[in-house]
Amino acid sequence: MAYMAAMLEGLTPAHLIIAAPRGFCAGVERAIRIVELALERYGAPVYVRHEIVHNKYVVDRLKAMGAVFVKEVSEVPDGVPVVFSAHGVPKTVPAEARDRGLDYLDATCPLVSKVHRQAQRLIEAGRHIVFIGHAGHPEVIGTFGQVPAGAMTLVETEEDVATLSVPDPENLAFLTQTTLSVDDTAAIVAALHERFPAIKAPRGEDICYATSNRQAAVKAIVPKVEKMLVIGAPNSSNSLRLAEVAEREGVPARLIQRAVEIDWEWLGKPKAIGLTAGASAPEVLVDEVIEALSERFLLTTEEAEHVPEGLTFKLPRELVA
Repeated sequence: MAYMAAMLEGLTPAHLIIAAPRGFCAGVERAIRIVELALERYGAPVYVRHEIVHNKYVVDRLKAMGAVFVKEVSEVPDGVPVVFSAHGVPKTVPAEARDRGLDYLDATCPLVSKVHRQAQRLIEAGRHIVFIGHAGHPEVIGTFGQVPAGAMTLVETEEDVATLSVPDPENLAFLTQTTLSVDDTAAIVAALHERFPAIKAPRGEDICYATSNRQAAVKAIVPKVEKMLVIGAPNSSNSLRLAEVAEREGVPARLIQRAVEIDWEWLGKPKAIGLTAGASAPEVLVDEVIEALSERFLLTTEEAEHVPEGLTFKLPRELVA
């Protein structure tokens, strides 16, 4: 019956499976709320160093509310508050704000802050740190900025491990960026253990719960779909990883920021489509993509089963007092 109805309407039937969990994580929700509350408390403008999270829709909405996004603290005028992004910042950034007498709010995700604290403890213990991450990512820059120059070495691939030179192979530890591919990171960690058997692992998993859960959610639905759409920004590490997970499982995937970016020729007329969203993408964008798909297909939808995450992080005391 659905097929006949589709033919009558001139639409092709398609089944949409929506991954779960998806979208905002607790760290992103906290960071956005910090900017919103700062605007309520101090009034506009409130300055934000770098994108608060990697999502244009979110950034544009906050701009409309009175947030001003800048690259460096030096661009912030005297006498106005500044918020640091969820990705974390080097120690020099809050130091610069204090030197200038600026009020600042640190929206660093608590799970990133946990990695920062681990890095500091390892350096205090005299260990050299091998950091698994992507060069140039704000989280990597922020973590390197927690320790003295030369105390940490970046590796991005298993090949990097093979050529890695360290001062003392018997006195190493490793940490990771929180938004990496779970599978890729496991392979790099295995290579580190094989080459440096004495290397010290983190106390707990550095890759955050949201990154791991969203990758697992994609793996759960890709056997049932022919194409995968991932809503996220091109500079969002965790979103890029979701597309990579689908591709690795043999399902063509595309990263899009909004419904308008759907490449209909690439999408074609699959019988089943997968949809997910990175940890910085709001649910309104998921709804937007579903609406766009429903205009092109006779769409049936299914949300994958999942256990709700339920994690929340406390807001800064100065905003909730």
